[in-house]
Amino acid sequence: MLFSFALALAYGATVHYEMKMNELKYVYGEMPPVARLHPGDIVETKTADADGKAVEAAGVKPRGFNPLTGPFYVEGAAPGDTLVVRFLEIDVDGTEGYGDIDPGFGGAINSNHYTPMLGRNLEKESWVYPIDKPANVATFRAHNSNFSVKIPLRPFLGCVGVAPADGEARSSTVPAEFGGNMDAPAASAGNTLYLPVNVPGALLFIGDGHAAMGDGEIAGSAIEVSTRVRLQVDVIKGKTIAWPRFENDQYIMAAGIYRPLDDALRIAFTELVHWMHEGYGLAETDAYELLSKTAEIHLDEMVDPNYVVIAKIKKQFLPPAESSKNSRIR
Repeated sequence: MLFSFALALAYGATVHYEMKMNELKYVYGEMPPVARLHPGDIVETKTADADGKAVEAAGVKPRGFNPLTGPFYVEGAAPGDTLVVRFLEIDVDGTEGYGDIDPGFGGAINSNHYTPMLGRNLEKESWVYPIDKPANVATFRAHNSNFSVKIPLRPFLGCVGVAPADGEARSSTVPAEFGGNMDAPAASAGNTLYLPVNVPGALLFIGDGHAAMGDGEIAGSAIEVSTRVRLQVDVIKGKTIAWPRFENDQYIMAAGIYRPLDDALRIAFTELVHWMHEGYGLAETDAYELLSKTAEIHLDEMVDPNYVVIAKIKKQFLPPAESSKNSRIR
């Protein structure tokens, strides 16, 4: 397994960063860090909800969607390396979550400026989701009837990304090669994320906590919440990846992030074939054939400026790590 050692990192120091509403960012880019971390360190902090409810409650005017905590500078990370982000704990911070249909932001089946359509545009509408932490559920309540239903909580971070390459600054609503607003349920406790390092220190940003989300996030929002986060970082020196990757005990997973949706899928599977070849010693054609029989696909979202597809394969279908000539990074 190419990055398997990252699942069992030795713990370093624990860094507590107190999130400040007036320090939240709305772009991924090069800017002064809020804290500096060493490989193996754990950071404990919070994120504010994507709708800016927590920001407004603190008396600060939101500057857009998806306020980001960070960036965190990781010592020793340099362009061409890979940043490792291990999610230890992600917990809902609050008693309510929020959902919206926002015509100006996006949605899979409503008109917006990316996908204009003739016909009536949907008007903005918002829902509040009471959260019962002991029961681990949120409650959906219909506006136009007395129907309600409880939804199990599965918290994760919608935004995890690093500073982009080539001096770019990208909106906090955008997912791309640097990660960003991937809305990937794989960014949850027990999983590990790998991101390409584009600038010294990587500059890691997090935000956009979700209490739960359906596949595709089709209306443009999950159950949006603030979160309490505990994660660990590491650096794989000299290992370059082109797109984000995830791993857990059962799966390796590659992200494809682009429009149209079929190109996102092609990127995800191409990256997964590369991982199976480089990390497990399979010829690319063997990997391609094996994926055709065993792969799984998850449509994370199709509402942002780019769409996100995760292609994955269970490790039970792969050669043992010790038999792969490239299974360890020396």
